[in-house]
Amino acid sequence: MLKAYIVDDEPLARDELKYLLIRSEKVEILGESDCIDDAVAAIRELKPDLVFLDIELAEDNGLSLARQLETLEPAPAIVFATAYDEYALQAFELNAVDYILKPFDEERIRKTLGKIKKMQKLGNKQAPVESSMNHRRNGKLPVMVDERIVLLTIPDIVYLESNEGKCSIVTLSQTYKVAEPLVVMEKKLQGAKFFRVHRSFIVNLDHIIEIEPWFNSTYNLLLNDGSKVPVSRTYVKELKQLLGF
Repeated sequence: MLKAYIVDDEPLARDELKYLLIRSEKVEILGESDCIDDAVAAIRELKPDLVFLDIELAEDNGLSLARQLETLEPAPAIVFATAYDEYALQAFELNAVDYILKPFDEERIRKTLGKIKKMQKLGNKQAPVESSMNHRRNGKLPVMVDERIVLLTIPDIVYLESNEGKCSIVTLSQTYKVAEPLVVMEKKLQGAKFFRVHRSFIVNLDHIIEIEPWFNSTYNLLLNDGSKVPVSRTYVKELKQLLGF
């Protein structure tokens, strides 16, 4: 059984998460807190395997608690459980194992627990974001898909799309739904030929075959798998510079 601790200042959210964790029959809840000071003291004493941590707390920011927990020995695995997706990149820079959005989805919780179990078997509780240099060297992008680690060939990735906090990676052969949010995938692909063209889309520049003017100074990109991806006004100028038009 995984031993977990929950930090969230919303009682209903804590209750919902506890219910789903208990239903999984994989987790023992050691305790819960609604503030950082209480959480630090309890986590030091109880030594949980993992901490489910909200980011927007009433008196502080959960990211600061994560930094404190990194110094513990042994350090618990961190799973951010929040209503806000804009902190995902900061969370993974703190070596968070996962980042799940409210309202909680039972299947999503199950996948998170499966991921942590696999990491424990490998003797590594934390999963830092791999450097883009490693991706450029081996041409592969490791992603978690249904509790399996799949190595995607980077040049075969056509585009990535975010929908309700979840990311789909469209390749020449199939589409993969992954747990990491789009902002984390963007970080992993830095240095490759990928460019964000919309708050919800990142494209592989090598797969663009046509640029179609749209309304209000926006564009659509026709990709070589037949897909169309919108370009928002925010990214038009930089895209033009990259493509030389």
